[in-house]
Amino acid sequence: MTAISDAITKIRKTESDADRLVQDSKVKSVELLEEAKTKANSNLDEAKKSAEDEAKSIISTAEAEAKDKAKTIINDADIKVKTVKTASMAKVDEAASFIVENIL
Repeated sequence: MTAISDAITKIRKTESDADRLVQDSKVKSVELLEEAKTKANSNLDEAKKSAEDEAKSIISTAEAEAKDKAKTIINDADIKVKTVKTASMAKVDEAASFIVENIL
């Protein structure tokens, strides 16, 4: 009879250990899920910040290039305006002389 009693005691202890193991596993899985969610959110935040920084850098570079191109265009336009103005002023003297000759 003692053998049966010992066997039943061992079975109960084994069942109790198994229940405890299942409960510990559930707690551990919840902890792991929370840790994974936290890590995923952290990684997502880092990725967003990195993308925002890269976008700002690209925009800044594009703006600098656009400003340089605009300066070049403005300088070229100023040179053309001065050239046209100089040529026009030369023609004004000719026109004035022509008008004076025709009127007089």
